[in-house]
Formats: sequence, structure tokens, C-alpha cells
Amino acid sequence: MRNLPARATKIALSVLVLSSLSACVDEQAIYEDKAFSTDPPSAAESFLGYANPDTKQTVCGTCHIEKQGEWQTTGHSHAWATLQGNAGAQEFCEACHTVNELGNYVVGDAGYVSTGDERYQDVQCESCHGPGLEHVLDPKPETIPLASMLVGSGLSNGCGQCHQGTHHPYVEEWEQSRHGKINVYPAGQKDCQQCHTGEGALAAWGINADYIEKASLSEPGEHMAITCLVCHDPHGGANPAQLRFPLDVPSYDQNLCMKCHQQRGTPDPMNERGPHAPEGPTLLGYAGWRPQTLAVTQPLVGTHGNPDKNPTLCARCHAFSFGVSDGVNATGHVFASIPCLNADGTPNAGGDCDDSARTFQACTGSGCHSSEADASAARIEAVTRMESLVAELRELLDDVPKTEYNSADRRYTVAEGARFNAVLGEFTGSAVHNPALIEALLLGSIEAVESTYGLAATASLLRSPLFKLD
Repeated sequence: MRNLPARATKIALSVLVLSSLSACVDEQAIYEDKAFSTDPPSAAESFLGYANPDTKQTVCGTCHIEKQGEWQTTGHSHAWATLQGNAGAQEFCEACHTVNELGNYVVGDAGYVSTGDERYQDVQCESCHGPGLEHVLDPKPETIPLASMLVGSGLSNGCGQCHQGTHHPYVEEWEQSRHGKINVYPAGQKDCQQCHTGEGALAAWGINADYIEKASLSEPGEHMAITCLVCHDPHGGANPAQLRFPLDVPSYDQNLCMKCHQQRGTPDPMNERGPHAPEGPTLLGYAGWRPQTLAVTQPLVGTHGNPDKNPTLCARCHAFSFGVSDGVNATGHVFASIPCLNADGTPNAGGDCDDSARTFQACTGSGCHSSEADASAARIEAVTRMESLVAELRELLDDVPKTEYNSADRRYTVAEGARFNAVLGEFTGSAVHNPALIEALLLGSIEAVESTYGLAATASLLRSPLFKLD
């Protein structure tokens, strides 16, 4: 790379001037000469790093002031100090705590790896965006270094280049999860894409950031999985772990998990389809069809859905991290609440195993379950109870006249509502997410079908609830 003389850049500061006469707002740009940095070392491959390491002022942040402020609140901004404060720190760890070729499309040693210069300490803007010298010298849209939204343990860019391995195997676990699978939908099915594709979720949430793959994703059939940067804001923000939305808010619109996991928790009289992603409404006690025989009004909230007892709601169980062995960790990014364990004790998202081969550690931390064995027993009791009630309800519904099932009319019958509840009771996780709600819905549906259609359950049912509302 050719040697460049020291440069100065003009920083635009917008000043809002309020006119007391017209009450209008006028924007006036004031320019100020300010040296941004000495030239980067030639071996750095155009990475700029810090303008001032002592104050953590990045060269990029000299202009992008808002992003600089957000970034300074993140763990990335003090990654070097975190490493140095760790008794197990090794030289080979330094690459993931500095600016270099990891995380972007640069090939070969660069930044801290090639220079050892302190200006490249910490995980800065260029760690994801790549070298910024060209843009600083010629600041126009065409020279903006874009970050990648892709993630994968086999890629030469992205979060996975550092957030992997036994120390914190985020990517290896994520690749096993359903978030790591790309779902292909026809271009017209926007409602599906907003939760089943990464680019659809970002668009639905009003996040219009540019990234390398954005142009290609506009092509029909091209989609992105729910990658790290869909849920995590790379620049920072007010939420822990740089999440785009909080985890502790019992709201469909604001809770990160529930923004997608709440698509059809209650029945639509004009749609014969059953529940779809009803986890949020189930947890918060709003899901299902309410038969007239059900005296309890909504919401029907259980312990798992009570923010006072379970503050992080979905994430408490589905993003639970734990230590496997010395130096080996599980990050919770298989998103399974009680995952099967591999022979080495690491979680397996797709495993089908007995409870004895699962970990129930996520269930024991809140004080509700005294041991993993206690949690397993509670789960078995809830699942067995719901399976019994669903089987009895299904048997009753088989004897209901077929004319009672007609999605073409605007009449929503007792049979249609009860069928919705039966499907909800069969839905994976419903019995655990809110056993009191599901039990109440199924018992109420059985009674409603019996009284409406003159039927009687053949089994001897326990009509009094086993599970209490919170």
C-alpha cells in the first residue's frame, strides 16, 4: 500500500437554530478542521482503528458520533481489557479481541495481527465492516465498507469467526437450531417471510440497515436465516447482550421472542387452520378459544409467564447457558429448553431422548423446581395430563356432526373452538409453557361439547384442575 501523508477531515456538526419569530427549525452545517489520525501502518491493510486509544475514540466514530456512543456501551469496546483481566489469557486469544481480518472479508494478516499496534485493540467498527481508509479519504456511499449478515462456522467472515469453539460455541449451537435453517417461501408470502427469514424480520421491525447481502436477497427465492445480527444490534443499544428488543417485557410487540412466536394463538373464525407459533399467547395466558363453560376470565397466567417470578420469560429456559466442563461451555443458542446431551455433555438441539438424557438445569434456577428430577417429574405430569384430556376431547369431537365444521360461514361453532383447543393442547411445549391454561381450556372444551351436542365422555375424567393459576 502506498504511503499517505497525514490527513485532516472536516467534521460536520449540525446545529439546530430555533427562530422565536417563525417557530421554524433550520439546519445549519458548521465545518471544523480536525485531524482524524496519523496514517495507519502499511501492514495494517487500510485498517484505521483508534484515533485515540486512551479515550477509545475510533476514527469511524469521529463522524459517526451516535454509533460511537452506542458501541462504547458494549463488551466489544473493552474486549482487550477483558482478555487481559482473564487469568487464562493466551496470545492466540488476542485476534478475537482486536481489529484484524477476523469478522470481515479481508484475507491474510491485517490490523493488530500484522502490526501489534495498540490502535487496533478492542473489537471496533472495522472488525465487522472491514478497513475504512478508502471511505475516509473518499467519503461517499460507494466506498462505505458494508458488514455481512451471514453467519457460519465455515465462513471466512461474520460473527462466527470469533463466537465459536468450546469457549463459547454460539455458532455451532445456532447452526443446529431452527433459527439457523433457511426457509424458502414464494416472493408474495410476506407474512411468512417476516418471521421465517432474516431479511423479512429486519424489514418488519423497521431496520433498514445496508449489508453486503441485501441486494442479492431481493431476488426471488433468495433468503437469509435468522442470523446473529437479526436479534443482536451490532452497534449496541439499551438491552443486555445488544439485543434489538428486551426479553423481560410481557408484550407481543416489544418482547424479542414474542415478536414472531405469537402468530395465531387465538382462533380466526374465517380460517380453519389451527394454532401457529402460539408460544407467546400461551405463556402470557391469552391463547385458545374460551368456551362459555370456562368461568375464569383471561388472562390465565401460570408461573412461567409471570414476569415477577420468571423475569426473562421465554429466554429463561430457551437461551439458558451453562458450563459443561473446564473450559467448555453451552451458550443456550440451540434454543431448546431441555436439550438432549451428547456424550461430552454438550447440548443437541435435534435430539430425541428420554428425560434421563436431558438437562433440566434451566428449570432449577428460579426456585420453582428444587432439582432436575423434580422438574422432569413436573413435566411428565403436565404432558400426561394434557395428552389424556386431548384424547378424550378428540373422541367427543369425532361424534359431532360434520356440519359443525365449516370455515366458509361466519359462524364459529363449539366444535370448531374445541378443535382449536385440542390442537393447542397437542402443540409442542404447550403443556409446559402454561399447564394451568391448557388444562382449563381442555376441561372447558370437553364440558362445552358434552352440553352442546348431548355427548358424554367415555373415560372417567378428573374434572377438578391439577394445575393452579399463578
